[in-house]
Amino acid sequence: MDLFATDKIVFDLPDAEIEYYPNFFPEIEADILFQQLLTEIQWQQDDITIFGKTYKQPRLTAFFGNEGKPYSYSNITMQPHHWNELLLRIKSKVEKTTGHSFSSVLLNLYRDGKDSNGWHADNEKELGQNPVIASVSFGEQRIFQLKHNTLKDQKQNIVLENGSLLLMKGTTQHYWKHQIPKTSKPIKQRINLTFRTIF
Repeated sequence: MDLFATDKIVFDLPDAEIEYYPNFFPEIEADILFQQLLTEIQWQQDDITIFGKTYKQPRLTAFFGNEGKPYSYSNITMQPHHWNELLLRIKSKVEKTTGHSFSSVLLNLYRDGKDSNGWHADNEKELGQNPVIASVSFGEQRIFQLKHNTLKDQKQNIVLENGSLLLMKGTTQHYWKHQIPKTSKPIKQRINLTFRTIF
């Protein structure tokens, strides 16, 4: 990976285009945004069905976006809330930095180390052919794991820090899966915003 003056890390991975901005938001601003998101967002916990068994999803979520564009994953369909000023402000900075525009954002609240997100790709049909996913993290840092679908030796761990931005684009979602694994460490809450465009 290469470190540029813009504080952008580009990962040299096959079949992937992944960039990481560790200091996208300064720490003081990131702490303020975390508290605002924690208190202002209407968080929910959906049921998820895996192999015929239904469980509570191991994190809280919320979904905001352009009117009339729901988002479905893991047999869950989320209807978008209207954009609020806080999310539009974060979205504007993400779009300015990445050069991509986004029509929705999926928010995840990881309450502790037991909350997680299992192996998956953001490859739902409504995201289009080569989806661009911009992921902003606030609060406790967590490990973001990637693995290639067919090249078993190709794996990557990224520590997603408070105020960081991770950008995935190109064919990444076709060839790679990612997860936020559980941890037994006593850790605090983390909020993650994944901006995407729904067609």
